[in-house]
Amino acid sequence: MAQSLTDFVHAVSGDSHLAVEENLGDGFVRLKTAEAERRQAKHDIRAVEDIVVEMLRNSRDAHARNIYLASSREGNRKTLVFIDDGDGVPAALQERIFEPRVTSKLETMVMDKWGVHGRGMALYSIKCNTDSAQVVTGDSGLGASIRVIVDLQQLQEKADQSTLPKLVREEDGSITVGRGPHNVLRNIVEFSLEHKDKVNVYFGSPTDIVARLYEDGRKKLSDDQLLFCDDVDDLPVSLRPGACLDAAELVRVSTSIALPISERTAHRIIAGQIDPAPAPLQCITPSAKKDKPVDLYRDNRGLKIAHEDLQAFSDAAERSFRSLAQRYYLELKGAPRVTVGKDSITVKFNIDKG
Repeated sequence: MAQSLTDFVHAVSGDSHLAVEENLGDGFVRLKTAEAERRQAKHDIRAVEDIVVEMLRNSRDAHARNIYLASSREGNRKTLVFIDDGDGVPAALQERIFEPRVTSKLETMVMDKWGVHGRGMALYSIKCNTDSAQVVTGDSGLGASIRVIVDLQQLQEKADQSTLPKLVREEDGSITVGRGPHNVLRNIVEFSLEHKDKVNVYFGSPTDIVARLYEDGRKKLSDDQLLFCDDVDDLPVSLRPGACLDAAELVRVSTSIALPISERTAHRIIAGQIDPAPAPLQCITPSAKKDKPVDLYRDNRGLKIAHEDLQAFSDAAERSFRSLAQRYYLELKGAPRVTVGKDSITVKFNIDKG
């Protein structure tokens, strides 16, 4: 009888009903443990760079077009503030999104180069591995400001946080990330390349980010919005600094979105004396890939396969693998390895199951 009832519920509402432990409203749910485990996502937070990747993915999935990341450090205490113009987080759920298995992606999990996203464990893991993680302000339709404070003695980051990676223009015209430290800047550049023409990511100090928000807001807000805005806090988070009419208001608004600045700094921003935070991807000029001699793979009979043909075969194998990866929530670790033997051509996929 119990099995028949389960079959009936499945037939009426599909797998989604059986996957949910609790409906939190506004599109958010808490997954059942078995469903969260089935999704096999890589969500462990082992370094500051992992936080950045997960938060960028959250903003992307909330349909943000612009993401602003402010980074500051005092001793071993690092503060990261993520501001975006996405869907926002309903006020009633701003604490609950950091609880385990809470997600808004019940039917829209995302598979990208970093694995499966939507298991409902990433924000929980961030909360557990940092001093604090909280939604500072925002609401449905207003975007969000989220602040994460890290103890660098407990959670490490790369020693070099100032060097941009190198970009390489391949022979087919595509751009890839080449040499450089695997720091926050590299994460941002890789993410920006992955979502080029869809998401802009800006990075800098709190002052630089306020200057960027102020400039962008002034461009996007109409004269009527600037003149007749009764309450700046009713605007989307990312537009609020641009609606400020004087330095004192800019100080108050910036502080309210977790970017405190002095009044002197506010005057300099309004006067255009501080350069807005840039998009790291726009700061790098790709270099042309150097020509290399043809790399030949041969077997004992002298079979020769040109490197470009082998690469094309590897790319095709990777595309074919994606459907299997999506179905079973697998993550491909590196490109498929193609080797030529005496009597065979072998394709090897190294995978991560989470």
